[in-house]
Amino acid sequence: MNAKQWAVLGSGVLIACLSVQPAMAGISIGLGIAAPAPVYVAPAPVYVAPPPVVVPAPPVAYAPYAPAVVAAPVMVPTVGIALGWHGGRYWDGRRWWGRQDWAAHHSW
Repeated sequence: MNAKQWAVLGSGVLIACLSVQPAMAGISIGLGIAAPAPVYVAPAPVYVAPPPVVVPAPPVAYAPYAPAVVAAPVMVPTVGIALGWHGGRYWDGRRWWGRQDWAAHHSW
């Protein structure tokens, strides 16, 4: 075939490819070069041993405390007289005063 025939044949194929008729008829012409889609594979399950059982140590038991020994309070009778008037007498810490003695001694 000569170049003229190739040109006519190529232009005819080009016109046929670019025409609207094949698109309307549902005919498609294409060339596809593709790599296959990557395949996702789920990883293998990993089995882990359960954690060891931890048992807390029992609480430390202490013996009860010995009862505290508390001595009984010593009751000492107090012999004391408060300062001041006791009936008709006055105690100043050293001696008893009668009412008239006190008034005579502390007169203003």
